[in-house]
Amino acid sequence: MRLRVIHETVYHYSPSVQNAQHMAHLRPRTSMVQKVLKHSLQVEPTPIQCSAVEDVFGNTRAFFSLPFTHEQLRVRAESLLETLPAPAAPPGEPWEAVRERLGYRRGQPYHAATEFSFASPYIPRHADFVAYARASFAPGRPMMEAASHLMTRIHADFAYTANATDAGTPALESLRLRRGVCQDFAHVLIGCLRSLGLAARYVSGYLLTEPPPGQPRLVGADASHAWVSVWSPAADESNGIPDDDAWYDLDPTNDRAAGEDYVTLAIGRDFSDVSPLRGVIHGGDHHVLQVGVTVEPAPPSALAAEEPAPAISLTLPTAPESPG
Repeated sequence: MRLRVIHETVYHYSPSVQNAQHMAHLRPRTSMVQKVLKHSLQVEPTPIQCSAVEDVFGNTRAFFSLPFTHEQLRVRAESLLETLPAPAAPPGEPWEAVRERLGYRRGQPYHAATEFSFASPYIPRHADFVAYARASFAPGRPMMEAASHLMTRIHADFAYTANATDAGTPALESLRLRRGVCQDFAHVLIGCLRSLGLAARYVSGYLLTEPPPGQPRLVGADASHAWVSVWSPAADESNGIPDDDAWYDLDPTNDRAAGEDYVTLAIGRDFSDVSPLRGVIHGGDHHVLQVGVTVEPAPPSALAAEEPAPAISLTLPTAPESPG
């Protein structure tokens, strides 16, 4: 599937901002099931400095500096991608065996997934998460069977409510409220898994959504999305997937596994690692934020590119922007 993603963010400041430094996670990742064919990042006003680096999680992170007075900031990222169906997740080992792999054992190999089994800024390991997860994690139950069951329960038990939380709502508060948006659903699923000693990553990205029958696709009407990647290795890599690649994506907001209609933007421990746009500003005590996201099948005119895109191509916050 070929998809085009346009993500535009506009800030209007009052009074003017005098100086600003910003960081963006707006370039999709490249993986076995996703290739970036084109990518551009437009920033207005034109920054004095702009650079891109790869962070510790393998995401492309752009930095730009605006050391002058401005009343508006416009950041537009446009990407053309090719996506493939994700491999089906096998049932996996019993979840207790997966947990044992992540525990420290003298002389035993270290698994890179271990870093995603600890607490993070928005997601503690807590007994309340364990209590909620227990109904899904019966003794000896295969890892992905248990994780999928937990995903379905969260989808059923939690109400999708746009204004119940914000970008900084802790996962335990979301668990208590039993409501929120995709960020909250993902944080709760991760909190449950980590509190059981398992590894889970936060994934930010986009989902291709279809308009109602007979209705046109509205440009800018979509939103960024968030879901969870669960580590579930095979006992002996007999399925041909190395332990380091044994990650399977689950979307508790929609109660399904991620597929070729999903675009992965960045991965991290929680939302704080992968906010699409954030920064530090001097001035601009008040601001109005507008965000528009379009995810659509790529038009024929966009299909000429076949080579992977560079990390950043410039055509020349504040509060972090939250996914829906």
